[in-house]
Order: sequence, then C-alpha cells, then structure tokens
Amino acid sequence: MDFHFSSYLLEDAVNELSKLPGVGKRSAMRLALHLLKQEKTHVKRLGESLIKMREEMRFCNKCHNISEKEICNICSNPKRDPSIVCIVEDIRDVLAIENTGQFTGLYHVLGGLISPMDGISPSDLEIRSFLTRIKEENIEEVIFALAATVEGDTTNFYIFKQLKESKIKVSSLARGVAIGDEIEFADEVTLGRSIIQRLPYTGV
Repeated sequence: MDFHFSSYLLEDAVNELSKLPGVGKRSAMRLALHLLKQEKTHVKRLGESLIKMREEMRFCNKCHNISEKEICNICSNPKRDPSIVCIVEDIRDVLAIENTGQFTGLYHVLGGLISPMDGISPSDLEIRSFLTRIKEENIEEVIFALAATVEGDTTNFYIFKQLKESKIKVSSLARGVAIGDEIEFADEVTLGRSIIQRLPYTGV
C-alpha cells in the first residue's frame, strides 16, 4: 500500500521503522504517529537508549551471549553451575530458557545452525570456541537445546562427534518441543519440562 506523506520527516521515520522485523508500512505509520503524540523527552530517551544499546552492547568472551562487559552476568554469576553447559542457536533462546527458571547452568551461543544449503558451515559458528571451553573448563554435561529441525539435528550431530572421545555426558531436550519448532517460541512450561526431562543424546 502506498502512503502519501505530507512531511518528508514522517516519511523517513516510517521507512526506517518499517525495516524492523514484523513491522509493515501500516504498523510503522501507527508507531510514528504515536511517537509524535508523546512528550519530546520520552522520544529522546527512546532514541538515546537504542543508540546506547547499539554502541555499547558487546558479546560475552566466554559464551557469546549479549553483555555490557567482557564476561556476561550469567557466566560471572557464582550461583550458576559451571559443570553444565546448554548449547543454543542464538540469544533469543537464552532468554527463552532463562524465563523458565528451570536451568541454573551456563550457556554457549553458536550464532546459528549448520546449513549447507545456506552456505553456513561449522567454521561460521562458535563451535571452535566451545571445544576450547571443553578443554579448559570442568564441564561434565552438555545439553543440546537447538531447534528440532534438519539444521538443528545436523548441528547437534556434528558437535556430538567432536565430543565422542570425551567422558562428558551429552543430553538433549525432551521432545516436549515439537518437531520443527524454534526454541524461542515454545511456551515456558513446555520448555521448562523439556530441560528437566532431558534425554541422553546418542546421535541417532
């Protein structure tokens, strides 16, 4: 749908907002008009918070989760169990699992899944840094919490093969998460139960 703008400033704002995922031109227009009705100080705080997030946010040197410091709050929390590491695809999965309140170990964010069709190989992911952690840390169990898709299973199996010679326990989420589902979209109860009822991973 084409919009006829009476102001290039409004048009520019709508065009930028519509670049956000899931935001079409109509929603972008609604957001822009909403912001126009707000106090200038509110809109300024919003803009400054976004700029600050983009400029100052970094990734944890250990697990690759988002952080304001070299080591994220989860990795540096002495109450977390460092002997258990949960492997996830991206940051959204960390947030989803944390919301269940059922996991007290650490994470490792791969930054994607192996997908030859999309040109994504193991070297494009944070797999090498994970294998380094295996050598340097006292990790006793690794939990695969990747999407129940072909790409997720391929990534699970690849990492499993790298761990086969070690004595580390390898498990995966119980299939309360349906085949083809993304972890971030699973409800908290289902995801929480899948973590608690995790199963030994055999590579099959």
